[in-house]
Amino acid sequence: MKPFLILLTIALFSCQADTLSPAPPAAKEASELSKAAREQIGVTTTYDPAYVSMKYPGGDIPMGKGVCTDVVIRALRTKGADLQKLVHEDMKGNFSKYPKIWGLKRPDRNIDHRRVPNLRTFFKRRGIEKEVTKNRRDYLAGDFVTCLVPENRPHIMIVSDERAVDGTPLVIHNIGSGVAQHNRLFDFKITGHYRWFEKK
Repeated sequence: MKPFLILLTIALFSCQADTLSPAPPAAKEASELSKAAREQIGVTTTYDPAYVSMKYPGGDIPMGKGVCTDVVIRALRTKGADLQKLVHEDMKGNFSKYPKIWGLKRPDRNIDHRRVPNLRTFFKRRGIEKEVTKNRRDYLAGDFVTCLVPENRPHIMIVSDERAVDGTPLVIHNIGSGVAQHNRLFDFKITGHYRWFEKK
């Protein structure tokens, strides 16, 4: 092979190999949580915030649709944690600790776990809150990140086990057109950072 062809081949391979950079180590369960979220890509293809009555526990709407919280709920269920049940049980005994944004007088097991402000409260009460920073190294695979998207709408994302070339973690979320993986961790005002599984 001629020298310039060798150099061209090396250059092309380098560009392909550098598309993503390695993520820092995370708990095995956290990495699996990230992968469970990514497996929803192409399955959940629409955003649908409609109120739905569902069975309890383990209730869900059809996999083809959902909102940002459903990505987290479905991923955690693959690890044996049912946010519908966990949030409902905590709210039953501690209703006054939760936001009153929706004017409810009592918990609603159909919708409470699908609301970002409720998840933020539950995660904080569970003791899994982490510091909010602008340092990309602080965000590990499987972390939950809440933020505000225009116009000040609460949103939640799962940190992926894949990173952009500059090392910024990708995020997996449903921001309006189904579950997708994007390089948007720092695009919005971050309101919370949570880690369900700590590295061992």
